[in-house]
Amino acid sequence: MSEIARATSEISRVTVLTNPKAGHGNAPHAAEVAVARFQQLGVDVVEVVGRDAAHARELVDDALAQGTDALVVVGGDGVIRLALQSLAGKSIPLGIVPAGTGNDHAREYRLPTSDPVAAVDIIVAGHTETVDLGCIRGRDGSQTWFGTIAATGFDSLVSDRVNRMRWPHGRMRYNLAIVAELSQLRPLPFRLVLDGEREVTADLTLCAFGITRSYGGGMLICPGADHADGLLDITMVRAKSRLKLIRLFPTVFKGTHIGLDEVTTARARTVTVDSPGINAYADGDYVCPLPAEISAEPGALRILVAAPA
Repeated sequence: MSEIARATSEISRVTVLTNPKAGHGNAPHAAEVAVARFQQLGVDVVEVVGRDAAHARELVDDALAQGTDALVVVGGDGVIRLALQSLAGKSIPLGIVPAGTGNDHAREYRLPTSDPVAAVDIIVAGHTETVDLGCIRGRDGSQTWFGTIAATGFDSLVSDRVNRMRWPHGRMRYNLAIVAELSQLRPLPFRLVLDGEREVTADLTLCAFGITRSYGGGMLICPGADHADGLLDITMVRAKSRLKLIRLFPTVFKGTHIGLDEVTTARARTVTVDSPGINAYADGDYVCPLPAEISAEPGALRILVAAPA
């Protein structure tokens, strides 16, 4: 485990960003509880709710320019990713009041996932860690920051299908998309170049790049990832049949899949990745089509966490 830079900040004014749709609509209630707790503790609050992602980003950038002690996100990993686009490389820390479905950032940083009051108390205490972020640079020149996992291959094909579906809603849509993609499972030709030196050419089922350990609500796809070592943890899966991939899923929740013959791992600071027709997703959301460059950016984020024991 790498040595983590810790500090303490005074939190007297916060900007609160909420995604009203997060956690199946639970975020507005969590935000109400959180704002009340901030005010009870004497913290000034500026609330931000955009019409859409672009409008929310604009409002966040304006609020940060006017000065704030922390940007607090009430929601899940998707709205956190939106906040990261404004916070990357800045000294303003991120506070999280988890109110999403997966809450993988919260899991990584040991934050309470169902207690907004406790989450606010952690933020106001002002203990920060300086951690890494991932960055995806697309061929079109786009640059997207992420905090957990970048996914390509089977995972991204499932997400593509979910985004095309209009029915059903919630978890069942995701489950049906998995079944549909399993029925069309095929080897995907990948080409990766690690740190400009080591080339990997292989038919893979999926390839994940981790700043942190989990995605999808606790699936430990990159169980050895260290969020402060300046490196991506890379998990490459070659499941040659539907049965092997189905058998793999339970092991991913425990992180024991890395011992299987179908799984290869690596570490790198920067990876160029390509696979024809495949898109990259990060923190659960679409980023760009491959090819892309994915990198770990050391110390790019300050995040408010519980005081060290």
